[in-house]
Formats: sequence, structure tokens, C-alpha cells
Amino acid sequence: MKSKDYLKDISEIKNMMNKSSRFISLSGLSGILAGVYALIGAAIAYSLVISYSYGRLTLDGWVFETCLFILFMVAFLSILTGIFLTTRKAKKDGSKIWDSTSRRLVFNFLVPLAVGGLYILIILSQGKYGQSGGLMLIFYGLALVNASKYSIGDIQYLGYIQIILGLIGAWKPGYGFWLWVLGFGIMHIVYGTWMHFKYDRN
Repeated sequence: MKSKDYLKDISEIKNMMNKSSRFISLSGLSGILAGVYALIGAAIAYSLVISYSYGRLTLDGWVFETCLFILFMVAFLSILTGIFLTTRKAKKDGSKIWDSTSRRLVFNFLVPLAVGGLYILIILSQGKYGQSGGLMLIFYGLALVNASKYSIGDIQYLGYIQIILGLIGAWKPGYGFWLWVLGFGIMHIVYGTWMHFKYDRN
């Protein structure tokens, strides 16, 4: 009996240490909804480009500006949904939503993402559109991998997938849009569903 108690104590200490070093209240449902937002945004942008730009974008065109706005709204809704659902999950679990671990998570996520965003804006200003989809996937993937050490470790696998898709997009720029749809849309839904059944339902 004593050996079982020791094992139980060790397991509890391990769980406490894991909770103190990792932010584990991320919601799988937020990943699913982020993927849905991305698919809806991609469908609207694709329809605009095909209908009004004949499959080509120009930097000073209204279609391009609308597509940028759609991209911004997808990101905004994804972040807003993520914050709301993660906060609700943290309260349910009795966890703090904003502490030193979550601050490190956000910082390590935003640094690669911000650098990547600025770089993409620079190449767009130079009229280089073909690489933008692949670069978004690469920098987003790097941000996920970088932040995974302060959250659920499984996030890194989504990051690796995004990086691979981004490298394929850089190699084959003509498929950048569809790889973006696969990475930000479908993979978020698949990954979010997996996370929901693995963590949220327990």
C-alpha cells in the first residue's frame, strides 16, 4: 500500500510541476473554429479574385485590399475566439489565464509571427505575391514550435506540418493558395478535433 501511495504522490507532484511550467488550458474547439474561419475567408477571397481580377492580384487593386481585410478578419476572429474559449476552459479548470507561463507562451509565439508578418509585407510591397502563402505557413509553423515548450507539446506537430506545407509552397508558388487552405483551414480543423477529444473532454 505504501508503494502505491508513493507512486500516487510522485504522479501528483509531476502533474503540479507540469502545470506550473506549461499553459495547458488551450481549447481544441478554438482550433476547429479557426479552421472554419480560414475556409470561409479563403472561399470569399477566391470568389473575388476569380470574378473580378481574372485570377490575378495587383497591389493597388480593391480586390487585393479586400483580400487583406478578409485575412485580417480571419486572424482577428481566430484570436478572439481562442481567447474566449481558452479563458472559459481555464476558469472551468481553476487555472490562471494570465501568469508567467502564459506570458512566455504569448511572447514566444508572437516574435516569429511578427517578424514573419513584417517580412511578408515587405515582399508584397515589392510585388512578390507568389511566396506570401508559403511564408505565412512557415512563420506560423515556427511560432507554434517556438511556443510549444510553454504549452501542450502536441502543438509542435501542427507547427511542423505548417512548416512543411510552407516549404512546399515556396518550392511550388502556384499552389500557395491551396496549401494555405490546407494548412490554416483543414489542418486546424483536424488538429483542433484531435485536441478536443484528447484533452477537452477529459
